[in-house]
Amino acid sequence: MRSAFFPLTGTSQTWGDVLVNGLIRVRFPDGSEQKYASGTPLLKIAADRQPFHASPIVAASVNNALSDLQSRQETDAEIDFFDLSTGKGVKVYERSLTFVLIIAAERLFPGKDVVVEHSFGSGVYFEWLLDREVTEVDIRALEQEMERIIEANLPVVRRNLPLAEAIRQLEALGDFRKVRLLRQIERDTVSLYECAGQLNYFYGPMVPETGYLKRFELRFYPPGFILRFPDATNPQIIPPFVDQPKLAQILQEAERWGEILGCPTVSELNEAVMSDGFVELMRIAEALHEKKVAEIADRIADQRQQVKLVLIAGPSSSGKTTFAQRLGIQLRVHGIYPVPISLDDYFLDRDKTPRDAAGNYDFESIHALDLPLFNEQLVQLLAGRPVEPPRYNFKTGRREYPGKTLQVGERHVLVVEGIHGLNPELTAAVPREQKLLIYISALTQLAIDGHNRIPTTDSRLLRRIVRDYQFRGHDALQTLRMWPSVRNGEERYIFPFQEQADLMFNSALIYELAVLRPYAEPPLSRISPQEPEYLEARRLIGFLRHFRSAPESLVPLNSILREFVG
Repeated sequence: MRSAFFPLTGTSQTWGDVLVNGLIRVRFPDGSEQKYASGTPLLKIAADRQPFHASPIVAASVNNALSDLQSRQETDAEIDFFDLSTGKGVKVYERSLTFVLIIAAERLFPGKDVVVEHSFGSGVYFEWLLDREVTEVDIRALEQEMERIIEANLPVVRRNLPLAEAIRQLEALGDFRKVRLLRQIERDTVSLYECAGQLNYFYGPMVPETGYLKRFELRFYPPGFILRFPDATNPQIIPPFVDQPKLAQILQEAERWGEILGCPTVSELNEAVMSDGFVELMRIAEALHEKKVAEIADRIADQRQQVKLVLIAGPSSSGKTTFAQRLGIQLRVHGIYPVPISLDDYFLDRDKTPRDAAGNYDFESIHALDLPLFNEQLVQLLAGRPVEPPRYNFKTGRREYPGKTLQVGERHVLVVEGIHGLNPELTAAVPREQKLLIYISALTQLAIDGHNRIPTTDSRLLRRIVRDYQFRGHDALQTLRMWPSVRNGEERYIFPFQEQADLMFNSALIYELAVLRPYAEPPLSRISPQEPEYLEARRLIGFLRHFRSAPESLVPLNSILREFVG
C-alpha cells in the first residue's frame, strides 16, 4: 500500500518548449483570471492552481469539455480542475491505476490478461487469467510490481489518432479484442494511451505520469482480487474494507449469466444486434430473469406459514416496481395473493418533514415517514384486522383518509416496496422471522472490453433519464441535476443495509443499453454547453456511441426494461 501523493511539480513534462503566440486569458471557477502564453500545457496551469486544492489535480474541464492535463491551451478559456475530492477525479485515478495494473500483470506473466469485472469493496474487482488458481503470492507480486512502476514515475502519453490509424496500431500489436470494439465505435478519432511500451484504449482521460498514483492496495479475494483506492469523501485514505458476501454472490451470478449469454463485452453485443442472434440473446436474458423471480416466489411459498411481509428495496431505477409485479404473478401460481402497500402514503405532513443540513426537506430520510402509524397498521393487518390506510396528497403535502379499508387473510402476503425496505427501523414492530427482505439492483454483466468496465450507476442513470423524459415530464438536465442528491440518499439509506437482505435480484439486462441508446441520446443532446451538466451529458453520449442501437419493439411486454421505455 502506498502512502504519499506525488506532487504536481517536477514532472517529466517540459514547459520550455511552449510556443508563445501571444497571451491567453484563463478564468477559474472562483472568478479569478490569469494570463498565460498561448500553448501553455494544462499541466503548468494545474501546478499554479494546486495550492487551492487539498488533493492532487488529475484532470480538467476546459470550456465545459473534459480533458486530461497533457493538452495545451491555445485560446481564452474557462478552466475548472478536478482533484481526488471529486467523482470525476476519482474515476481518472481508478482508470490510470487500472492501466498500471495491466502493465504490471503483463510484466509478471506475459500474455496472461487481467480482466476488470465490477465495483466491489470500495474498489474494483478483477480476475487474472493465469490458467490456474490465483494465489496470495501472485497478488503481492503484482502489488510490488505496480509500486515499482509508480515509483519510476513513467509518462502516460495520450495519442490522438484517426480511428483507422488507431485500429492499425492495435492490429500490429495483436490486440484484436480492442480492434473489434474500435471497428464498431462511431467516432472519427480516438485516444490511445501509451505507458512503459504498452499501448491501450481507455474510455476517459488519464493522469500524465504514474507517480500520481501513490495510494492504492490490492486485496486477495478469491477467485480474483480487488484494486482499492481513496474515494472522494476522503482522498487521504483508503476506506476500510467491508466484506459483502451476499453482494459478491449475486455478482458472481451475474458473471455466470454473462457466460451463459456468451456476451461478455460490448463488441459481442453489437455483433448480436447486427445479426439474427439478438432476439435469442434477448429471450435468454429475459428467461434468466423469469427463472430467478420464480425461484424467489418458490422461497416465499415454502415459508408461507412463517413469512407474512415481503420487503423490496433497491436504488433508483433498479426496476423495483416491475419486479414486484412479476413476483406477484409468480406468487399467484402458488395460490398466494400479494397485497401491495405504498410507503409514499405514509409520509408525514409537509410541516413535520425533517430537513437536511441545507435546510431543505429531506424526503429521502426514513424519518420523513410516519413510522409509528406504519408499524401500528402492519401489526393490525398481520393480525387479520381491517385498517384504513392513508393516502398522501403530494399537492397539499398532507395525509388524507379516503375511507377505504384493507384486510388480509391466510392466502395473502403483504408486499412493501421502497428505499427503506431493508432498514430494521421501518418495520420494527414485526418479528424478523415474519419478514423476507429482497434487495434489487442493476448489476450489469457487460463490460466495454476487458479493461473498461461499465459502472452500475451509469446504467441506472441512463434508465432514469429515459424514464423521467418519457413519463415524468423531466428533461435530461433536470435528471442530471437531481442525480447527486439521489446518489447521496442511496449511500445513506440503502447501501448500508443491503447485506441484511435474505435474497438479491439482479435486474440488469445484458442488451438494455442498446435499446436505451436511441431514447437517451436526444434529451442528452439538448443540454446546452453553458450548463454545468453538459460535461456529464457529453460523457454519457460518448459512452453510448460504443453501442449499436437495437429496436425497442423486440422487448417483451413484461420486461423490466418496459418500466423505462414504455
